[in-house]
Amino acid sequence: MSTTGQALHDVLDAAQDASPVDAVEAVTRELGKALGATAVSFLIADLSGRALIRLTHTPLGADVRAAAGGHTAQVREAGPAGVERLQERESAKAVSFDGGPAEQAVRTQQVQVVETGDRGWVVLAPVTERGEAIGLVELTMPTRPSPAQQAEVARTAFVLAYVLIASRRHTDLFEWGQRSVPYSLSAEIQRRLLPAALTCEAGAFTLSAWLEPAAEIAGDTFDYVLARDELHLSMSDAMGHGVASALMATLCLGALRNSRRRGVSLVEQAASANSALHEHLTGEGQEGFVTGVLGRVDLPTGRLSLLNAGHAHPYLARGDRVEPVRVDPGLPLGLFSELEHGWAAVDLLPGDRVVFVTDGMLERNAEAVDLAALIRVSRHLHPREATRALADAVVRACGGELADDATVMVLDWHGNHGRDRRTTSGAEVHRASPRT
Repeated sequence: MSTTGQALHDVLDAAQDASPVDAVEAVTRELGKALGATAVSFLIADLSGRALIRLTHTPLGADVRAAAGGHTAQVREAGPAGVERLQERESAKAVSFDGGPAEQAVRTQQVQVVETGDRGWVVLAPVTERGEAIGLVELTMPTRPSPAQQAEVARTAFVLAYVLIASRRHTDLFEWGQRSVPYSLSAEIQRRLLPAALTCEAGAFTLSAWLEPAAEIAGDTFDYVLARDELHLSMSDAMGHGVASALMATLCLGALRNSRRRGVSLVEQAASANSALHEHLTGEGQEGFVTGVLGRVDLPTGRLSLLNAGHAHPYLARGDRVEPVRVDPGLPLGLFSELEHGWAAVDLLPGDRVVFVTDGMLERNAEAVDLAALIRVSRHLHPREATRALADAVVRACGGELADDATVMVLDWHGNHGRDRRTTSGAEVHRASPRT
């Protein structure tokens, strides 16, 4: 077996031999030992999208729990960057994005090597799966790593992405680490409705979405799923705030997913969700509705079919122009027992970008943001960073506190369905955002 093959074999064995709670730590430890590192850490992406969380730190040759000082206290409130959160013996410390090497590694999806003086050299490698930036591996090495060593770190970081995806199904540790602020019950419900990955890179497209929650959760959701020759997506906004809104969003999205999995049309999906919502609301003597936009991309042709149920229009960025995609907006879902919705189609061209938003991106103080202009000037950003840039602009316009959830989904169309991606350790680096 080759040296590289043996190293991969050792890493996978370490992941499988360890418990799900320890699997990531076991993999990073094996990597550090193989490369002669003096320390190795895993930093997971914070759910705010604006920081990394140093969730594990493994001084080589020492037990990580003993090295942590045997902490048993629990801090319930999140602290500022650099302040450690503790839960029993687990530790999480925020590292804010500040334009430094850690942020650049995530943004550009390339390994960063930094000289630190007396401490040696630090290697930062993105942990990414299909464009979903999961976090970073950080190694401290006594000498500058060779190109071959850097490549080994990048390969192991890619494997680590799959280890974490598999391990987190069995433990709350990683979810806890990512939550730098406590969640309300409605936020917990909303979080469970979102796709497991907020970003997806495929041969013909790149998609990423972001939900910036209001102080009182307001019922926004988004969804996407890939079939062999189709991309399905949706965005919805349930009336009201809090648990009632989150429950209505749950019912709507559950009905959409259920009908989608039966292979029915967009019109039939909307009818199914409308029927479920109306039956529930009238049965409980309640009033309510959900606005939404449903989409389906025929991947071989690039035809995007859209249905609008009282929702904000999507935007199409083509060349230097950014214009709303005018789809006849039918009534919101849940108002009446039967509703009719039409649909429209857009033939996408390679290089097109489609942006979907909820009204939290457009109304109240968010009206101060020229959204079309911001979409235009952020065209150079990967959808992963573009969604954050758009949401950040709205947050700033609202003084840091949203009155309504602000949700955005960015779809870049590349065309040529069926082509293989050109990847480096889980990402299409040539499509990544440039350095800041």
